[in-house]
Amino acid sequence: MEDKSYKEYLEHITTFIFDVDGVLTDGSVTVTTTGEMLRTMNIKDGYALKTAVDQGFNVCIISGGSNEGVRLRLKGLGITDIYLGAHNKIEQLNDYFEKKGVRSENVLYMGDDIPDYPVMKGIGLPCCPQDAVPEIKGISKYISHKNGGQGAVRDIIEQVLKVQDKWSGNFSAKYD
Repeated sequence: MEDKSYKEYLEHITTFIFDVDGVLTDGSVTVTTTGEMLRTMNIKDGYALKTAVDQGFNVCIISGGSNEGVRLRLKGLGITDIYLGAHNKIEQLNDYFEKKGVRSENVLYMGDDIPDYPVMKGIGLPCCPQDAVPEIKGISKYISHKNGGQGAVRDIIEQVLKVQDKWSGNFSAKYD
């Protein structure tokens, strides 16, 4: 039996869950002389995240990192479900599902590395950036043509919102 195309899942997505490092960032960390670790996020990913929140989608962040600057940035986009310092992401995922009454088949999760693997195995639409590790690419139903931190999040959110006619820039869809 042939696997369904990832596009067949897009219209059923109600919930986006993203890792941070390697997905919302390019995975690199700049360490200052005082030991502060700085990350760079893509503004287009930010626009897509805010648009998803504004359109009523559940948006959740589950990250092993614990940078409070990341939390502030995401809160500024309207994201309230942010799990940082998650070393066993299944625990946070189950907590989130229970809290929101979310069903796994309606969830899109984008991860890039081994800590995301257990979560992605039980999700309706596991996705990853182009530069994810081979193990994650192997279980992803969609691999973005964009790298982490370079618009991979925008890529998949925009696809879901366009299919559901909730993308605010839909006037340009005819030019895609």
